[in-house]
Amino acid sequence: MILAFVAALGWKIFQLVKAPRDAALRAVTLCLLSAACSFTLAREPFAGWIASVGGPGAPRLVQNLFVLSMVFWLMCFYLYSAAAGTAEGTRRARREALLLALAAIGLVTATVAAGIHDHGAGFRRSDLSDPALVSFYLVADVYLVYALSMALRWTCAYARASQRPAATGLWLAAAGIGAMAASCTIRTVLTVVRSQGGTVPPAVTWASSVIIALGVPLFLIGVSYPGVATRIAVVRVRRQHRRMYRRLGPLWQMLNEAYPEHTLYRMPTKQWRDHLLPLGVHRRYYRRVIECRDGLVRISPRLAPTTVLAEDQSGWADDLADRLCAALRSKQLQEAPAQAVAVAMPLTQTLEDDAHQLAQLSDAVRRRRVRAGAKPSDRESETS
Repeated sequence: MILAFVAALGWKIFQLVKAPRDAALRAVTLCLLSAACSFTLAREPFAGWIASVGGPGAPRLVQNLFVLSMVFWLMCFYLYSAAAGTAEGTRRARREALLLALAAIGLVTATVAAGIHDHGAGFRRSDLSDPALVSFYLVADVYLVYALSMALRWTCAYARASQRPAATGLWLAAAGIGAMAASCTIRTVLTVVRSQGGTVPPAVTWASSVIIALGVPLFLIGVSYPGVATRIAVVRVRRQHRRMYRRLGPLWQMLNEAYPEHTLYRMPTKQWRDHLLPLGVHRRYYRRVIECRDGLVRISPRLAPTTVLAEDQSGWADDLADRLCAALRSKQLQEAPAQAVAVAMPLTQTLEDDAHQLAQLSDAVRRRRVRAGAKPSDRESETS
């Protein structure tokens, strides 16, 4: 539970720092912060400190106030969302805040009314023959059932209208919210039964506790899932770009030695800093693709006959690599006797397809070097 809180809350705070004006994101962050406070302040030594200041029932009061705040901010996430509209969402959030205030006043009043009869026990050990404690639990549970039911309805609606990974995260969150709502509903019934002197089997109370113990982490996982899935996708793209960057090394080295003026960034940089920056690998990858393509455009008039696409001829890359090396060895590289022609062009005009086509040519250049017994140059590992 602690790990789930830390991971989910840390991720949302990181997102909120980058977008501080996002009301929906702020609501989710406050929801998780309220949940974390409720979970933390109910345990020692915090509960002991609160009890020493406000009395035996103060820790339970503080915990439940944060729980109510959690579900309130959960509703506000949907009210502040783009679908509801900012103005309308703000008006509805204010109305919900009034209900939250009434519920909070009810909890404070019940705690004060319990007075010396309140020993600060939990739900299972509380004396529900006391009307004040009965009122406390009924007010808290009824509000929780209402707020969680509204949040569950909106979560399911958004999940049906969303695409993965957001839909998967919303369905997980809906399962967690549904479990929490079911647990609160069971506890409401148990409160009424016990207040009338009825006996509740321990297994029922235990089942209610287990349901909410499973629902809270499931909700946290659902809230965090889209962000985690996005990060995994970003890492996958970074690995792919790093691999393609290395594959383009032999072709880039050959063309860069012939046309150093095509280098896009010739200012000295700190290698370690460029490698550690999140966007550094993408920048180096795109720069290498562009520099390779510029070099091929420059040398293309001397690569007769015109190269056809890989789909139209097998072994095109090895053939082009031989003619490319021969052209680069000529003494007339600086002349431009003819117009540029298409060389190693993909069927679809996208950067990734272009990079794949260049990578095949670079692989052919590498194979040619191996056959010729050439040793790879140290410049192949450079990032410029």
